[in-house]
Amino acid sequence: MDNNTVIVFTRNGMGDAPADLQQALAVKFLNLALQSGQVPAKILFYTEGVRLACEGSQALEALRALEAQGVELVLCQTCLNYFHLLEKVQVGIVGGMGDILEALGKAGKVISL
Repeated sequence: MDNNTVIVFTRNGMGDAPADLQQALAVKFLNLALQSGQVPAKILFYTEGVRLACEGSQALEALRALEAQGVELVLCQTCLNYFHLLEKVQVGIVGGMGDILEALGKAGKVISL
């Protein structure tokens, strides 16, 4: 990945699988990205994906480490409101669909997980 890569999480994990496997895969992916030094410029979270950045998520430690390395984490406010999770956000910034659209438009590469 390079400075122009944006990753999109639209699920509370990765793939179509039981919830615990989806989250385990997401954590594994994020940790391997950290270890390899191949981190994206931004990670966007919308629909069920916002749950990864909220209280109780298995991915919080990896997401905090990515944020500490300068990766911008953007969470959809509409989605957080829909799921009543706004008060449970633990990492990243709350943005709007305009922020997500801008990030996707400026991205050199978009990876949807």
